[in-house]
Amino acid sequence: MSLAGKRILLVISGGIAAYKSLDLIRRLRERGAQVRPVMTAGAREFVTPLAVGALSSGHVYTDLFSREDEQDVGHIRLARDCDLIIVAPATADLMAKMANGLAEDLASTVLLATDRPVLVAPAMNPKMWSHAATRRNVETLRRDGLSFVGPNAGEMAEGGEAGLGRMAEPLEIVAAAEDLLDGGRKPLAGRRAVVTSGPTHEPIDPVRYIANRSSGRQGHAIAAALAKLGADVTLVSGPVTLPDPRGVKVIKVERAEEMLAAVLGALPADIAVMVAAVADWRVATENTEKIKKTPGEGPPPLMLAENPDILKTIGHHAQRPKVVVGFAAETQDVEDNGRVKLRKKGADLIVANDVSPETGIMGGTRNSVKLITAAGIEEWPDLSKDEVAGRLAGWIAERLS
Repeated sequence: MSLAGKRILLVISGGIAAYKSLDLIRRLRERGAQVRPVMTAGAREFVTPLAVGALSSGHVYTDLFSREDEQDVGHIRLARDCDLIIVAPATADLMAKMANGLAEDLASTVLLATDRPVLVAPAMNPKMWSHAATRRNVETLRRDGLSFVGPNAGEMAEGGEAGLGRMAEPLEIVAAAEDLLDGGRKPLAGRRAVVTSGPTHEPIDPVRYIANRSSGRQGHAIAAALAKLGADVTLVSGPVTLPDPRGVKVIKVERAEEMLAAVLGALPADIAVMVAAVADWRVATENTEKIKKTPGEGPPPLMLAENPDILKTIGHHAQRPKVVVGFAAETQDVEDNGRVKLRKKGADLIVANDVSPETGIMGGTRNSVKLITAAGIEEWPDLSKDEVAGRLAGWIAERLS
């Protein structure tokens, strides 16, 4: 409940990205925030006040001249009775009004009347974002002390258009809101961390490989959570389809040997969190040409060699980090296997979980883990992988303090 009790005024303006604001409301409320929505006329062309009100469980404010809402100068009350204002999506038009002090509707009036922190999540066509007028307005707003998250690069809603202009994803906006509201508390400031994430791909020939199942979601979330607490994070990632976490140095690799070299290159470090699902074996001799199937001869033999054990190498290294965390993905005897791994790998903590197919954890968005240390076992409830990451980052910070 990282935003527990925080009052957030969410200004939704008129762009296709307004649909993401529905998920943003849900994500903010999941973390304990109270969300009060303000919608522009344009926003109501894309999503309805009914949907926004259902998700926020409260009144949706739309009209500067509402007799009911303005009987106690409601726009001033909205502007002050909050801890943070988030503008998502923020269109070029609304940012132009903000930069020039216009107040012609409820949203722009509230934004002119507030003395609270404002977080802006722009969303528009790439040409509009790069236009000189928009760049001037953004620079003005930054000088005025407003904070920004995004925009991101990618394909636009209009076909054939791509570039910088997509609204940041809801969880990115949540993370930025947490940063603004945490009072600058950075318990890992000055600490260095190295995190591994995703699978490794061990080539058999130019078109085939050996791999483990891993989306990289948990490792990437942990890297982001450590960076949020102030750590200087190097993320060594196998092949994934996830965006790079904000504020994190990312080294992309494919093979286990490449991952080990990158991790060793990131030392010395205070923290090592080895989350990657590293393939235990590789083909002893990689074929430079595609292995052809010959009818009647059966499959060719594959001679395997053992890959380096990255967690064990770091756990017993001369430059061993102060806190070494490993992950144990098991399908049976989770606690027993986790204890064995803790001892053999030289780790301070093993985060163990059951990845049997029925759990849906591998590749999913949630995780159910057990923290295994020399002192005992602590079981966490079913959580989103972002929540697991946040809790684990807090555990690491406490351990180092």
